[in-house]
Amino acid sequence: MSVNHNNTSTNDKSSALQETIKQAYANQTPLNIIGKGTKSFYGLPAQGERFEVAGHCGVVDYEPSELVITARTGTRLTAIESTLAQGGQMLAFEPPHFGEGATLGGTIACGFSGPRRPYSGSARDFVLGIQCINGKGEILKFGGQVMKNVAGYDVSRLMVGALGTLGVLLEVSLKVLPKPVYEITLFWEKTPEEALKLMNTWAAQSLPLSATCYVAGQVYLRLSGTEAGVKAARRQLGGETYHQDKPFWQNVREHQHPFFQEPTAQWRLSLAPATPPLNLPGEWFLDWGGAQRWLKTDASVDEIRAAVTAVGGHATLFRNPDRIEETEAIFHPLALPLAALHRRIKNAFDPLMIFNLP
Repeated sequence: MSVNHNNTSTNDKSSALQETIKQAYANQTPLNIIGKGTKSFYGLPAQGERFEVAGHCGVVDYEPSELVITARTGTRLTAIESTLAQGGQMLAFEPPHFGEGATLGGTIACGFSGPRRPYSGSARDFVLGIQCINGKGEILKFGGQVMKNVAGYDVSRLMVGALGTLGVLLEVSLKVLPKPVYEITLFWEKTPEEALKLMNTWAAQSLPLSATCYVAGQVYLRLSGTEAGVKAARRQLGGETYHQDKPFWQNVREHQHPFFQEPTAQWRLSLAPATPPLNLPGEWFLDWGGAQRWLKTDASVDEIRAAVTAVGGHATLFRNPDRIEETEAIFHPLALPLAALHRRIKNAFDPLMIFNLP
């Protein structure tokens, strides 16, 4: 199948978005970019006039043989995944939805990736090109629909994880991959130390890994690929086969696993995968082979940041039901040179700072 949609109504929609931004720039009016709001829990609430962009939707171009899809950023993830499934393909970074209305724009703006991330790549790795409107109301295009980029700065990937602070995304082109034909999940009972050692051992071997995690005394591993390859790895590794009615990895991706269900602050720690367990109190969920660690704790912000900084990582207050209001408590403070670079980039894209300010 192939899809190629270009219509006048969509051009009118992007023109209307552009005109609103031009007026905001002229009046120095802050804008709060809103898709479907499925990820509004993340970070500090943005200030400014509500600026809805979810109406700018639809798949623009999809040709399975090219392994590339281009869609407008108001397009729901479910629609994109349904289109790709018809071609036997998928978004390989396995993005979480966190709600039925999740859009492509919100996914790219937050930069979220799911359980496959260590073994297939992150959202940023699959972005080939973008079209956006900057803070002056100018429509800009970066990258394209090919998998080879010219030397220099890959500006399109700056938008991944920028939380809408650099501009309003209009379209995104993504590399996609074939869906695996066979998958199984295995599990073992282990201590945290044993689990980390085991996950790092697996990562160094030639195995069809697509997800690993550890929670509540058990380490889980997903194998994906050809039936012969997966079954051969299964015989090599041993372990117990996981059987449940609802997919385990979907629960992990969507934070529907019991670990995430308590209405308490949840920290996301990014560390080197082989980092030993940290001396912090609380409950842990080790994801991405140990590189992403979720923590529910009563420890203070300073205690958490000190422990993480000591091992070269960083910590984000991912869910904040207790409404800790200090800006520096949400995201790990940047080193001064990196903070200065962020300010220069922000000034280049949005000089009057009208987009998504807390």
